Amino acid sequence: MRRSLLPVLLSVLLLSGCAGFELPDLSEYDFPTLPSTSAPAPTGDAATALAALPVKGRAPKTGYEREQFGQRWADVDRDGCDQRNQVLARDLTSVEFKPGTRDCVVLSGALLDPYTGDGVPFLRGEATSADVQIDHVVALSNAWQTGAQQLDEDTRELLANDPLNLLAVDGPTNGSKGDGDAATWLPPSRGYRCAYVARQVAVKATYGLWVTAAESEAIARVLEDCPGEPLPVSTLAR
Repeated sequence: MRRSLLPVLLSVLLLSGCAGFELPDLSEYDFPTLPSTSAPAPTGDAATALAALPVKGRAPKTGYEREQFGQRWADVDRDGCDQRNQVLARDLTSVEFKPGTRDCVVLSGALLDPYTGDGVPFLRGEATSADVQIDHVVALSNAWQTGAQQLDEDTRELLANDPLNLLAVDGPTNGSKGDGDAATWLPPSRGYRCAYVARQVAVKATYGLWVTAAESEAIARVLEDCPGEPLPVSTLAR
């Protein structure tokens, strides 16, 4: 049986000022771990993770408001940059940053849109920023109707700002998606569909959400064309 760490820590505090003091061997002691903020991180391929997701009907949309998912583009990883700018910096090329923002605020760049395969220029401004939008791969209203309303506020904010659930995409194409799931909307570019549904599965597995029967069947049909499709992993939720 591994021993409690508390007595040895007290000894260290009392003896640390003594001459010739040596640190004890800590290999036999249990160290505390940080509490989990969500479901255990899913592992394996996308098809395996899909098979493990609960299948239920959609809950009512009653009570859904964007504010239920916390601050828009919150700095959830506490690095000084909001999530929108971080995703732009991750997904664009030839990125130019606003001077004095420590390479945080993206002014311009070029996007190879995963949903269409087309090139889309990005220029920050009232009339142009919407040309490139940040999509919630699992739409927040969809998440609300498939289990997120049962999550606490902090976890919902994490879900809404997790890079796993965010992609920079062509604005009009994102508008056509709305809050559709895989049963009602898939990217026009067939070459991206496997990665897209794998990301949806990863988000739902990470945050303990479910899929509808139609959604599960649609995702399974896509994954038939890409056996072993990797399952993305969240860098935030633990």
